[in-house]
Amino acid sequence: MTVRPLAIAVAACCALHTAVAVAQSEPPAATSAAGSGGLSNPAIVPEVPDAPPPRLPDGTVDLTGIWSGGGPIGNIADGLLPGEEIVLLPDSEALMKSRLSRDDPEANCLPTGVPRIAPYPWRIVQHPPHGPATHLFFLFEGNIHSYRQIFVDGRGHPDDLDPTWYGHSIGHWEDDTLVVETIGFNDLFWFDFAGHPHTEQLRVIERYTRTSFGTLENEITIIDPGAYAKPFTVKYTATLRPGWELMEYICNENNQDVPHLIGPPGL
Repeated sequence: MTVRPLAIAVAACCALHTAVAVAQSEPPAATSAAGSGGLSNPAIVPEVPDAPPPRLPDGTVDLTGIWSGGGPIGNIADGLLPGEEIVLLPDSEALMKSRLSRDDPEANCLPTGVPRIAPYPWRIVQHPPHGPATHLFFLFEGNIHSYRQIFVDGRGHPDDLDPTWYGHSIGHWEDDTLVVETIGFNDLFWFDFAGHPHTEQLRVIERYTRTSFGTLENEITIIDPGAYAKPFTVKYTATLRPGWELMEYICNENNQDVPHLIGPPGL
């Protein structure tokens, strides 16, 4: 089976988030095109053009492509905008302090939720491909090979949502920024490897701006009155990976981390 570099393959969760993030920032090692994924010509990784973001025929910015990064991995606080702070309510603070690294849902091959991201590439797919889009899909290589579905056809949220890992997402354009609002979450995923919690009251506002051909900025506002005394906003950057393809990565087949996760999260 074709795998990514060892530092990535071993990190099914974010226990080794620093090493993994560095490894993922480099081109993938040469792999067989006959394997389960990888590049059609793995010896050549095209450089990202120094160019403005592409646009669709209707004038909207084209977000399609394979990206790496764009969300919290180790600690969501690392992305705080100037002047922002994370203020946990007492019960949530106690919950966070009680958590153990081995209990991280991502370490156990469960979805990352929103806005957390695994240290693996992910793809944005738009439907219809030439716009105007009605749906956007985020396809994740990591963990359970999962996806997010974002409705950009003008619909609202349903009145009665069953709580889920990725929630229910609707989007709209504000100039060249895609604004995505997601509600309907369960309370099971962690925001990061540090163990920041949330409740089912969570509401996430993401603002995706492709500032250049190879750069996608994601400004994220977390609103959860059940866990935090006030909203807070973080910002992360994703990098385009031309020439990469998503590989089949099944966390349950590759997870070597959990037996080594000892102590509180974030260590």
